[in-house]
Amino acid sequence: MADLPDGEEAPKDGALPNPDVSGGLSAYVHVPFCAVRCGYCDFNTYTNLDFGPGASTSDFPESLVREIALSRGVLRGGEAAPLIDTVFFGGGTPTMLAPKQLGSVLAALNAAFGLREGAEATTEANPESVDREGLFRLADAGFTRVSFGMQSAVESVLTTLDRRHTPGQVGRAVGWAREAGLDVSVDLIYGAPGETMGQWRRSIEAAIALEPDHLSAYALTVEPGTKMGAQAARGVIQLPDPDELADKYEAADEAFEAAGYRWYEISNWARGGRECRHNRVYWGGGNWWGYGPGAHSHINGTRFWNVKHPLAYARRVAAGESPAAAREVLMASEIADEAVMLGVRMREGIEIPRFVRAETTAGLVADGLLDGRAAVAGRIVLTLRGRLLADAVTRRLWEDLEG
Repeated sequence: MADLPDGEEAPKDGALPNPDVSGGLSAYVHVPFCAVRCGYCDFNTYTNLDFGPGASTSDFPESLVREIALSRGVLRGGEAAPLIDTVFFGGGTPTMLAPKQLGSVLAALNAAFGLREGAEATTEANPESVDREGLFRLADAGFTRVSFGMQSAVESVLTTLDRRHTPGQVGRAVGWAREAGLDVSVDLIYGAPGETMGQWRRSIEAAIALEPDHLSAYALTVEPGTKMGAQAARGVIQLPDPDELADKYEAADEAFEAAGYRWYEISNWARGGRECRHNRVYWGGGNWWGYGPGAHSHINGTRFWNVKHPLAYARRVAAGESPAAAREVLMASEIADEAVMLGVRMREGIEIPRFVRAETTAGLVADGLLDGRAAVAGRIVLTLRGRLLADAVTRRLWEDLEG
């Protein structure tokens, strides 16, 4: 499991240098519980469902509500109007908690800050962790979207990824969500050990056939400390090379676009008007508070992150203390770096920063990484090849900033 970054000590009362969020706020809620830990998972998740008071599936929402109360005391602005634009429950598997429990946390956010009219409220879910009644209850509680971890339509690939659902469960879950009036997103993973191009195309076609509003496709990344990381180190599994991953990305992009899904971020496609608004907050450098163990937050240039263990988290909020493990106050140069790194991933790109030399832009266009017409119009917009090499584009732009 990835370690948290270093940082300065966070104050116990959660005080921030600039707590004004009158321009809007998003909330991320981390539910750390899972039935099974997938071999590739590097997230802060646990299969133990009961660590003690405030840190079990039965009473974890009470700890979240305590942190919500603390955050309301810290943040300023918007006392007369709703503040929250988007909420995203991630994990872990949020639907390890009952719909009533998830709804109680959403209600606490609404009571503390107010959900704006038309606010987007998403929960992630594994297909086997939901049923028809539960999805209707989530909709009744105020959720508007559900994001299903489909990952693959091929049973052998699901087994490799340690996924518990069968391909047929995805279709049933999507159908129930549709009946409940929820928008649907489907996530896929490509590059699993042993996955062929033919199997990947089957997964693409199966996902499109579900007619979701939104699709995500992520290349498998294997981190040290995970089950797959250990297997790769021992030579038990072989990871795909970058060229194979690029071919699979291009296959997905072509199929999704042909089916009416437009890419709006490198790994995300959506039908018109169905982009994930919450994720745009991250990519646009907006303000969000992350609730739960290990959750990260960003408020006006200050980034902070909570202690990772559920029981340590629960004990802190029970004592009325901030669960933040540490924080960092970003310098102007760091904010500029992040704006470039995140902004270039978006379909609309970014205005060419003042520090970027004309020769750099021209070179990226000549290399087929940037759209030439957009560059003439003063914007950095990635081509398909540029999307595959986005990190390299970012590094070349950063070189001008550092120079």
